[in-house]
Amino acid sequence: MRILSIGKALTHDRLTIDHIGSSELAAHHDIECYDYVIINGGDGTIRRVLAQLHTLQKQPVFILNPTGSFNVVAKIHKAPPIDKVLDMLAAGGTPPTQKHHIFKLNDELFLFSAGNMGDLQHIFLSETFRFGWLKHGIAKYILAVLFLLPVHLIMTPFMLMSSTRFFIFTPLRFVKKFGSFYGEVHHIELDLDNDYNMLELDGDIVIVKGRHLTIRQAGNVRVVVR
Repeated sequence: MRILSIGKALTHDRLTIDHIGSSELAAHHDIECYDYVIINGGDGTIRRVLAQLHTLQKQPVFILNPTGSFNVVAKIHKAPPIDKVLDMLAAGGTPPTQKHHIFKLNDELFLFSAGNMGDLQHIFLSETFRFGWLKHGIAKYILAVLFLLPVHLIMTPFMLMSSTRFFIFTPLRFVKKFGSFYGEVHHIELDLDNDYNMLELDGDIVIVKGRHLTIRQAGNVRVVVR
């Protein structure tokens, strides 16, 4: 059994765990040799790692070691503590897994969230606060909500009626579609105003070229669950 840890060096007295930094991933060509890949970080890190690995012919099982502020993907799957997973593997056990659907917005991958509405404004302001004692934890996100609350209250109804605004949040898939809000993704076609668009994807801010967006399901990966 081979295990790779991405983003953080992990040790266990009965396991050998290889380690690479997330910036080294593109040059690491034998990922398919690993049975388990540990992703250390928050939702943005998970998205960026899976963007490079989701097309592998032989997919490893992914173990989430959440160290971000929200860790939505880890919460969705009730990711167990990393030490318990490693102890189970060391004892010869097979941890339970669950499929996590992945989605494509043109050529960009996302796992649960995408949009150009209040989510984009919130992430942008939160990242502005990422310094000093606000750098870690959720305080910066709470401050951003407080600052933007009047804007959200006024603008959200108009954004929900706009054909050039959208927000996708798949944990609320029971809400199929409400205006420009989507809780479920099968195949969505959108046309925006500009050739270069600033969008939020899983808490990352990215620039997407092109007015036309095609959003679709792009398969799934297996993650370890509790």
